[in-house]
Amino acid sequence: MRRTTLLSIAPALCAGLLLSACTVGPDYKGPPQVAANAAARGSFVRAGDAVRPDAPAATWWTALNDPVLDQLIADALAGSPDIAVANARIAQARAGLAANKTAVLPTFNVSAATPYVNVPGGLLSSDGQSGGRDSFTVYNVGFDASWEIDLFGGTRRKIEAASARSQAAEASLADAQVTLSAEVARTYVGLRTRQQALIVLDRQAQIDDALVSLAGQRLSSGTAPEQPLDQLRAQRAQTEADRAKARAETTVLIDQLAVLTGREPGSLDAQLATAAPIPLPPAEVAIGDPSLLLRSRPDIRAAERQLAAANADVGVQIANRFPKLSILGLIGLGGQDIGDVLDPSKVIGLALPQLKWSLFDGGRTEAQIRNAKGAYAEAEANYRAAVLRGLQDAEGSLTRFGGQRTAYAQSVIAQQQAERAATLQGQRFRGGTVGRSDALSAERTALQSALGAATARGDLTNSFIAVEKSLGLGWTSGSKRASVVAAGSENEPSASRCSIFSSDHFRSSLISTQNAAKANEREERWTGFRTWVVAC
Repeated sequence: MRRTTLLSIAPALCAGLLLSACTVGPDYKGPPQVAANAAARGSFVRAGDAVRPDAPAATWWTALNDPVLDQLIADALAGSPDIAVANARIAQARAGLAANKTAVLPTFNVSAATPYVNVPGGLLSSDGQSGGRDSFTVYNVGFDASWEIDLFGGTRRKIEAASARSQAAEASLADAQVTLSAEVARTYVGLRTRQQALIVLDRQAQIDDALVSLAGQRLSSGTAPEQPLDQLRAQRAQTEADRAKARAETTVLIDQLAVLTGREPGSLDAQLATAAPIPLPPAEVAIGDPSLLLRSRPDIRAAERQLAAANADVGVQIANRFPKLSILGLIGLGGQDIGDVLDPSKVIGLALPQLKWSLFDGGRTEAQIRNAKGAYAEAEANYRAAVLRGLQDAEGSLTRFGGQRTAYAQSVIAQQQAERAATLQGQRFRGGTVGRSDALSAERTALQSALGAATARGDLTNSFIAVEKSLGLGWTSGSKRASVVAAGSENEPSASRCSIFSSDHFRSSLISTQNAAKANEREERWTGFRTWVVAC
């Protein structure tokens, strides 16, 4: 078989390598400027008095001073199926990036072939002389390689897009962590709120029974009509309904926490069935500034990375307008006889450069470019929406947090006044100036105030959780930023440890479900906390 030189492909190869430095399509310049006023202002509009501009801690839940909650969130971040899903998506995105990176490299294969060749005579001749046509069958065993040279950067743009999508997947994982930590905290606060409410309702049921009994005695003696007894019975029935609802909700919330932490329903009953205080946020909350929010919120970072990927996709489609150069190479043993594949002297080498350029495709390439540009416009709009939504979320959460602080402070004052009135009625009853029904009714009113204070306390803590979630916090187990919230809480009274009950009038019902030593410790800390609440 005639030999041919490989030098004829050198010009094409050199030209391809030189052109491969060219990358068509728009270079990514970063996201558009959104909410410039917020970034320039350096503070939130609805910040209020209870916050400070220091950098917040990523693990914001530690400011609630509740070790049980800390452990539940740690378990959730480690074992939740939602986190596993986000991690799987990251693995997929990284695999896609790795696959795109290999596209710039040659591929090598082991091959065995018997091609039939029919070419004009002289085409394979070194002197170029022609004479009819040459036809023959070649038997070959060896290696082949193919390489598509990235002349106009289409492959590089694919790598750029895949890299951005991999980073977006990582941001989505962080977003899942933010959502999960907030959901665990909200569920836990709801559980503790209902448990404290159940303590109040249990005592309230005892009072209702006593009031019904007294009204029945008066009716039997003829000193009172039947209507008050009917009203008291209806009141007792409503209390029993509220108790049943609170017990059911408590069980549901415990099971919800089990699932959030990657466990089966019922697996946390022993750990969480005993009532405990409702966590309370610190007196002041570090929130940073709007520019920190834009850097911290994972959903905004994910939207920005998707925008970068969409920009690279435009370059991928524009590159399809231009020629594609590929080189096929083959080396092995063979010849026109099948036995040549075993003859070391029968070496076959082939290099085949190929240039392809789509001259007519019915407008498909231009349509794909328009589609990519439309996707970029959509991604840009999504980014703008994510920024504005994040700012709205933060401002709204701060507004609700300020309102809940005031509401909780007033509910505590109302509870204190009701307890004081109940104490006075108890003293009058013991002095014989009022009846037992009057003393029990005053105690029941105080219990209603305590129930309102418990609900307000849970609402305040939930509004604090909403603030931290709106800031995009909770997506990492550690942070190099200043942990001001945790440091500041050391100087505050341990409010999250204190009970919603503050007087001797209610201490008996509290100790019935909690350890007496811990109750005394919370009572000591309550005095300092009450000063802060009234000052709100």
